[in-house]
Amino acid sequence: MTTTTPEPPSAAGHHPAVLAAEEARAAKAQLRVADAITRFAGSMLFVYIHAVVFAVWCSTGLFGIDRFPFNFLTMAVSLEAIFLSTFVMIGQNRQAEFAQRKADHDFNEQERELKTNTELTRQIHALLCELDRRTAAGGGGAAAAPAS
Repeated sequence: MTTTTPEPPSAAGHHPAVLAAEEARAAKAQLRVADAITRFAGSMLFVYIHAVVFAVWCSTGLFGIDRFPFNFLTMAVSLEAIFLSTFVMIGQNRQAEFAQRKADHDFNEQERELKTNTELTRQIHALLCELDRRTAAGGGGAAAAPAS
């Protein structure tokens, strides 16, 4: 009786490029921080917090410190947009790199399968040619039914 070692739960059913990307993200603190910021910035909690902050800021002028037309608010929001767009671009670059690695892996696997299928087709053709040769040379050979 043979036993097989099951794959680790994290690797079960995942593409090798996905596993490599997860390992790379887990290995670098900068990527983990960028992932966390991007995840938070893409959440509804982020939207709710901003709605409350902007409502308080606009209704009170930051409690009298930032008077209309809210120059400090404009600067703060602009800086935030610059940084958030940078995090989005970091994520897009990583996604493009991941997609390329996955495409390369898939291409290599398909090429390997094509070579295997071509070799199997050649072997089947050779067997059929040999069977045909034996059948033609033997006048039916073992394949012919005995006459009774």
